[in-house]
Parts: sequence; C-alpha cells; structure tokens
Amino acid sequence: MLLRKALWVRGFRYRKHYKIKGKPDVVFVKAKLAVFCDGDFWHGNNWRLRGLSSLSEELESYSRFWREKILRNIARDKEVNEYLNSQGWMVLRFWSSDIQSKLDECVSIIERSYHELTSS
Repeated sequence: MLLRKALWVRGFRYRKHYKIKGKPDVVFVKAKLAVFCDGDFWHGNNWRLRGLSSLSEELESYSRFWREKILRNIARDKEVNEYLNSQGWMVLRFWSSDIQSKLDECVSIIERSYHELTSS
C-alpha cells in the first residue's frame, strides 16, 4: 500500500486487481507495465535480510512444507515474468523491505519505466 500511495501522490493512475497472469499489485495498462511487491519471506529474500550466505542456508532450518512452498513461489515468479515478457509486458518486482527502506528509489524506477514505455 505504501508504494501505491506514493505513486498516487506523484500523479500516477494505475489498476489494482487487473486480470493478467500473476496478479500484479499495480498495473499500468497503457504502458503494459506490471509491478509486483514481493514479501521477503514468501518469495525467498529473507536470507539476505538475516545476513545469511544463501537461500539454501535459510531453507535448511525450515520444515519441508515451507521449503517447498517458498521454492514453488520463486519458480512461479520466474514463470510469470517469462510469460508476461513474452506477451509484451515489462515486469518490475520489488522486495517489501526495499519498498519500506527505499520507497523513493522504487517509485523512481517505476516512473522511468513508465515514461520509457509510453514515449515510444
């Protein structure tokens, strides 16, 4: 929600709940830009936040269920990216921790991407 509010304040109008593969959090239909806000735990970035050396090290302490769930999420994210790219969409993904700590930078990346896509 933090990212959406910041985009709205800068004058960006977007769609939520737009029905394309992967269910992006924010969609700019005209630009064919899909933005995902990925939770660090659910999408496999928690190891970086905890200062571990790799995802494998993080997953060692998880039960089989959680290990498989997170690995499925990572694989699905990759499939969604590939599919949307093949359909002419640009996909941007941001970690929730980055949105919280570097909100302006995340918004600037979206802004630049949007303008690149709509100016051609």
